Amino acid sequence: MVFIIFVIFWACVLSLVLYKVESGRMAKWAKLFRILTVVFSISTFTYWFIKKSAVSFVDNSVGLQVVNKLPQTLDFYLIKVDTAQNGNLEPKHIGKIRPEYYRIEYLKMDQSDEYWIIGYLGKKNMVYFSQHAVPNKNIDQIVEVQNYINQSVKLSETAKKQVEAYNYENAKLGIWVTLDFLLLFLNLVLLLRKNK
Repeated sequence: MVFIIFVIFWACVLSLVLYKVESGRMAKWAKLFRILTVVFSISTFTYWFIKKSAVSFVDNSVGLQVVNKLPQTLDFYLIKVDTAQNGNLEPKHIGKIRPEYYRIEYLKMDQSDEYWIIGYLGKKNMVYFSQHAVPNKNIDQIVEVQNYINQSVKLSETAKKQVEAYNYENAKLGIWVTLDFLLLFLNLVLLLRKNK
């Protein structure tokens, strides 16, 4: 998706430049390019947001229910350890879970038999870390967070770095998406104004 966001960004920039082409044979091609850019951008972002918003049921997956039994709201992350690719770590944000509430995630565990759960109180204060094995991939898992624990200092430091890198990448992506929306809005306004 990152590559497509860059393509949309440069296509929108080029569309703004082509707005100045108003006469001659190039004007029709410029207008067609601008229309295609706007339609492609809107379609791509619509598909992306629907896909991100929908509950992601995964075939042949392990259902994981994380229950917060602590008296404070914690922000939870999940890291799947991909054992088939030399311990490749795949972080994912589960979300903030209030006391006595839960979240459900569906994990594709074909290449993995272990995951970690990390809980933050605030942005950088890690208060929970646990390591979980998946011996049977046909049974869903329930993790009840009842204590502020850190099962492994070494692994939790690795997890903290992974979560920081994951959040940094998401922040970068958010900036590029915001720029794309701004350029898309400008292109749409100029296109509709021109059509009048």
